[in-house]
Amino acid sequence: MFTGIVRERGRVTSAEQGENGRGVSLRIEAPATAAATKPGDSIAVAGCCLTATAVENGSLAFNAVPETIARSNLGRLRAGAEVNLEPALRVGEPLGGHFVQGHIDGLGRVRSVEPDGDGARLRLALDQELLRYCVEKGSLTVDGVALTVAALDDSGVEIALVPFTLQETTLAVLERGDDVNVEVDLLAKYAERLAPS
Repeated sequence: MFTGIVRERGRVTSAEQGENGRGVSLRIEAPATAAATKPGDSIAVAGCCLTATAVENGSLAFNAVPETIARSNLGRLRAGAEVNLEPALRVGEPLGGHFVQGHIDGLGRVRSVEPDGDGARLRLALDQELLRYCVEKGSLTVDGVALTVAALDDSGVEIALVPFTLQETTLAVLERGDDVNVEVDLLAKYAERLAPS
């Protein structure tokens, strides 16, 4: 379980295709996260819950399986890219964001990022299968960052990004046309599942 509060931006040092071109092996330089991680620990990498397979010299290694690649943007990562990182929530730590599983539901596409006061306004296009879980002032996780939906229409959502989020995460470098990992609100999915037909 995660909260969507990014703890460090890591830098991808290698991204190699797995056997038969399926899956990806990632190595990410992230000294602060690596210092508190051991092999087997869960880390949210751009919002995707991955298991650390090795930790050495301030770097972490991960294997992203085909299911993760199919649902996320991890297969497009190249050396030099930055990713948002969050270690799994530990018992007793504050839940500063919202409930995040690290299970990507799909991709959103950046329609625009425009200055908005000291922050920015992010507009994302979402497929209907994701948009149906979004409500104004509801929770949405984008590339591992817990965010609040400011507005929505039939094709997507708008999100107000505060200066701290722009400074501490990769969202500040998003450009029109970029694909981002989206995890919708866990509680909305359960509510839909349990609601009588």
